[in-house]
Amino acid sequence: MSEPVKRHYASTLRADQARATRRAIVDAAARLFVERGYGATTVDAIADEAGVSRKTVFTSVGGKVEALKLAVDFAIGGDDEPIRLADRPPVERLKREPDARKVLRGYASMQRSIAERVAPLVKVAESAAGTDPALRALAGAGSAQRRAGMGELANDLAARGALPDELTVTEAADVLWLFNDPLTYYRLVIEQGWSPQRYEEWTGEALIALLVRADYTVRG
Repeated sequence: MSEPVKRHYASTLRADQARATRRAIVDAAARLFVERGYGATTVDAIADEAGVSRKTVFTSVGGKVEALKLAVDFAIGGDDEPIRLADRPPVERLKREPDARKVLRGYASMQRSIAERVAPLVKVAESAAGTDPALRALAGAGSAQRRAGMGELANDLAARGALPDELTVTEAADVLWLFNDPLTYYRLVIEQGWSPQRYEEWTGEALIALLVRADYTVRG
């Protein structure tokens, strides 16, 4: 009678162990990519850093491109849960906020937190993309994904009646996509020495100035 329970427990334990191994490998790869660069990081080095075999790296994660993609995905979400950013609680809370100005300030705060984690990895991908077609494809897919997400936010701002008359929804999405680029954070904070807090405040106020009409009032 208890056999199904034992089997379920064993299956769950194996899945948890596999997930922990994958996480350790991806974390190790992320550290090495940032410290050494993409080209100088080998699969053997990732295996040594994670304390696993070379074979385990390939079976659990794949090659270097797959490791970098997962590292970026985990950095965006802040964990390895298979939940879209758009479906996570911070985004859901912003969707319920009635004031478009507060939405953009909240978005700037969230974007800062994400950029703090992901910007160094995006810089790694950008630096190596010129010589690696797979990384160019990865960077292109990431850019397209960001643009789609910013399209949703632009449509939300339009539905609130917040956008200036001279700005189309497509143009608003383009502006959001530009500010959403993790490399903007990298260049201002990491290269130019802005504080993360200053970056967040500047992003929020700049987006309000560009995307919220002067006579905007909160509906309802």
